[in-house]
Amino acid sequence: MAVIHPFRALRPPVGRAREVASVPYDVVNTEEARALAAGNPLSFLHVSRPEIDLPEGTDIYSDAVYRKAASNLEELIKACPLETETTPSLYLYRLIMGEHEQIGLVACCSIDEYDTGLIRKHERTRRDKEDDRTRHMLVLKAQTGPVFLTYRCRSDIDSMVMETIVGHALYDFTADDGIQHTIWHVPDAVRYVNAFRDVPLLYIADGHHRAASASRARAELKEQSFGHSGDEEYNFFLAVIFPNEQLQILAYNRVVRDLNGMTKDRFLQRVRENFEVREGGDPQPSQRANWSMYLDGQWYGLRLPQGTTSPDGAVASLDVSVLQERLLDPILGIKDVRTDKRIDFVGGMRGTAELKRLVDQGKAAVAFSLYPTTIEELLVVSDAGEIMPPKSTWFEPKLRDGLLIHTI
Repeated sequence: MAVIHPFRALRPPVGRAREVASVPYDVVNTEEARALAAGNPLSFLHVSRPEIDLPEGTDIYSDAVYRKAASNLEELIKACPLETETTPSLYLYRLIMGEHEQIGLVACCSIDEYDTGLIRKHERTRRDKEDDRTRHMLVLKAQTGPVFLTYRCRSDIDSMVMETIVGHALYDFTADDGIQHTIWHVPDAVRYVNAFRDVPLLYIADGHHRAASASRARAELKEQSFGHSGDEEYNFFLAVIFPNEQLQILAYNRVVRDLNGMTKDRFLQRVRENFEVREGGDPQPSQRANWSMYLDGQWYGLRLPQGTTSPDGAVASLDVSVLQERLLDPILGIKDVRTDKRIDFVGGMRGTAELKRLVDQGKAAVAFSLYPTTIEELLVVSDAGEIMPPKSTWFEPKLRDGLLIHTI
């Protein structure tokens, strides 16, 4: 069963929601965050990326940064002002990007279920990133950005959602990137709590570091607590839970800075040993088990030779895994994409035009465009208890930070 916990959200007033809402902290670097927040003292980036208000070159993991996060949140609470719901509540959050629409439930989920695997994972986390968000949560005594969860859709929950969104929206605005964000207050939280008890598993789509950090923060707060009961707010983490059929995964593409000492002709010869290569291929593959490659001003289509047996296993059969095992590693010498500085990743809306630009400008020697990983592939990997290869999924559109804050 999935434990869904209503919470007393700390949130901006209706007229200030658009000013406060910000992109997730981990999709922008310091310079990008500083530019986005420029001229807007209410932007939540002042809390999630507080180094933007400190001198350039400040270590983003320094004590001063976390102190600034706390003081900036205190200032935002007063200046905006942020307000706290009088009773624990649930919310619906709709995202519209072009023709795509998805609606998720905003709730707090059980850290016990995360720790025991009832909330499934598919990604390894980095200790330095965990350290950062754990400290951020403990200093602020709050979870400020939600974990993006999914579940196998259910018609009864779909019907409840449709009933709820006919009511008046709490927030409804379109961000600078054209994505519409609409949030409704759920009038009957108990119905949703009871319905999710019949959902056997939740899955992390995006936000593994937030979830892991919430677990670590809970362990520390539990140790400091007197008379721990299990009902304390620190036992739950903020999430938005979407049905799997509504999610949109975009391609997470690769660019490599050199050809591993080979000439173009030699490189193409090596690639033809493992793939059928077609000149003049489309920039974006139209189906699984096909790849597009951009080299020296030209697109090539790649596919496995006829008669080649697809690899077995939930992870080994992924297009991103096949590219790694048949090209990136044996031909370009990239053994570990997590640590090799010769490879970079281009995800989401930047698309194939960015791949072409990087190669044409000499910032990369070759680029690879992949067919997007499907949500079903992600669920299968998660159910198998396996780990997706790094940079396998890019979910779009993104949730906004700062709209609904969970205080712990």
